[in-house]
Amino acid sequence: MERTRRGTSGDGRPRGGQNLCATACAGAATSRRRFVGTIAASVAVPSLVPSMALGLQTGVPASERITIGVIGVGVRGNENLSGLMHSPLAQVVALCDCHRGKLLSTQQRVERHYAEAAGRGVYHGCKTYADFRQMLARADIDAVLLTSPDHWHGIHATEALKSGKDLYCEKPLGRTIAESIAIRNAAVRHARVFQTGTQQRSDARFRQACQLARGGYLGKIHRIEVAVPAGGDIPKQPPAPVPEGFDYDMWSGPAPLHPYDNRRCQWLAMYWIYDYCVGFICNWGIHHLDIAAWGCPEVVEAPFEVQGVGFLPTQGMCDTLVTWRTEFVYPSGLRMSFTSDRGPFNWQLGQGLTEQCRRVLEAVDPKLHHAIGCRFIGQRGWVHVTRGAISADPPALLAERIDPERAGIAISNNHYADFLEAVRQRREPVSPVGSGHRATILGNAADIAVRLGRKLKWDWHQERFIGDEQANRLLAQPMRPPWKLPL
Repeated sequence: MERTRRGTSGDGRPRGGQNLCATACAGAATSRRRFVGTIAASVAVPSLVPSMALGLQTGVPASERITIGVIGVGVRGNENLSGLMHSPLAQVVALCDCHRGKLLSTQQRVERHYAEAAGRGVYHGCKTYADFRQMLARADIDAVLLTSPDHWHGIHATEALKSGKDLYCEKPLGRTIAESIAIRNAAVRHARVFQTGTQQRSDARFRQACQLARGGYLGKIHRIEVAVPAGGDIPKQPPAPVPEGFDYDMWSGPAPLHPYDNRRCQWLAMYWIYDYCVGFICNWGIHHLDIAAWGCPEVVEAPFEVQGVGFLPTQGMCDTLVTWRTEFVYPSGLRMSFTSDRGPFNWQLGQGLTEQCRRVLEAVDPKLHHAIGCRFIGQRGWVHVTRGAISADPPALLAERIDPERAGIAISNNHYADFLEAVRQRREPVSPVGSGHRATILGNAADIAVRLGRKLKWDWHQERFIGDEQANRLLAQPMRPPWKLPL
């Protein structure tokens, strides 16, 4: 697959032609060969194991399959697992979660898949772990799929990279900007292939929109409009006993240990609680903010000022922004408006929102909030893209014959396949660590500006706010002992 920008590292800095992770290639190949030595014993099949892994008609020898360990097997973890498990390039060999029931059901799913794919016998080659450190200690695991809650990303990701594993990491990179910096630095220091889970970069519509913007087909871009789903709040309820088989202390990890409420640990509420997540302004925001940066790199290359307003709930158990309107201003005159969407979705209302939160969502003025997606506005017209749809004015823009070299955008049509190919080829994937890191900063900066209620100035070189130490103190959050980021 032909790529662009081969000479850059995951953080966007030149490598001078150095092959990504060249010094680590031998170790990755060795671990795959070591895995082959145990694979026959893991499957109840005849003693003559075919050269293709487990007899799968993949054309990929077992020695070349990328062994995968998974941290986090909830809803999103299982969605991501499907993308990797069904690839002939990968073999899922380990799962880690602090919820025993989810762990065992996912193990059964994985082993059933490989047994059925082989067409014979029973597969027993996927081991489970309650502690991620034990899984990461395995030398025969090449890569990790990380789908744990946001508050765990900093530790899980840096430990995985430190252990020599390549990494597919769900967004945002870290719960805080400091954690995101640590992850970026670890990926570069340990020369690991890193794919951020901003899968819109592997969608043809988003790629087309960014090619039109970045390739000059819209003329000079002077405004970008970004919107993502609003947040929410749910009523408080009395604490409940921790269910058997769930290690709530481990799930909480570096976050404060609150009285147990099962909703804290579930979609969607855990994304609306500040101890676990910045909120949808960053967790969801990173998707379309990343697209804004992909189509207009100035967004994450030039210093900016950001300010905004928003609503923080006070009635329920959640404490992240429900609605917001923010504006980023750049020295060239470029402006990027980033808002929550124009109203609640059924999946939000179905969470049993507080009356205060419901009223706020229903009162949103559609004239002040954008439609979900990313709109690039230039001198010659605009293009708007969201999941499943792309539109433009004039409409003829969508019929433009795109010159890929002119836009300079990497081509990927499957985010998981792109990651696996990047691991095999030791090259940069379509969503490298640098892009995920910079989009994470944009979401956090917007949140901090709204919380402080004033204009902030960001310096990309220093990765700090200029002249505002109160804002800079919000770049990091304390971790509950004994947890801390590895050195």
